[in-house]
Amino acid sequence: MSAESFQVRAVAQVVGGHSEPADDFQGGVQSVIRLNEGFPLETLQGIDAFSHLLVVWQFHRASPDAVALHARSPRDNPDWPATGTFVHRNHRRPNQLAVSFPRLLKVEGRDLHVTDLDAVDGTPIIDLAPYFQEMGPRGAVTQPNWPTQMLQDYWRDANRR
Repeated sequence: MSAESFQVRAVAQVVGGHSEPADDFQGGVQSVIRLNEGFPLETLQGIDAFSHLLVVWQFHRASPDAVALHARSPRDNPDWPATGTFVHRNHRRPNQLAVSFPRLLKVEGRDLHVTDLDAVDGTPIIDLAPYFQEMGPRGAVTQPNWPTQMLQDYWRDANRR
């Protein structure tokens, strides 16, 4: 196996929650991250002490043809500047992976009940871990204005459009 490619296997799968991918209205939806049977239950021991998870998942409904290796305006909005592939956080990146930070509500056996996970039912979970506050960004976080404009409705409750 070369350093340029490697294989991963899903550790879990999303059950319930969003049924279709969407650009906005991701908040207020509960879903389950179900750990695959091949992992012992003790691999989740202690996770219930954390409020949030770090979840790496695959855009499994996206086509490899959707990858866009060029600069373009986010959501094709000409009001926002053209930015490169690695400036976007969507399925158009080469490995079509995403990272989310859902709130952990409860643990029942292999089921991690969460809210605010922006993956859809059936999504393969590549990895998961508790969110450690100490591993978040250090210092002030800066960004241009367009992400704030673009994502103003992202976490708006899906039931209150």
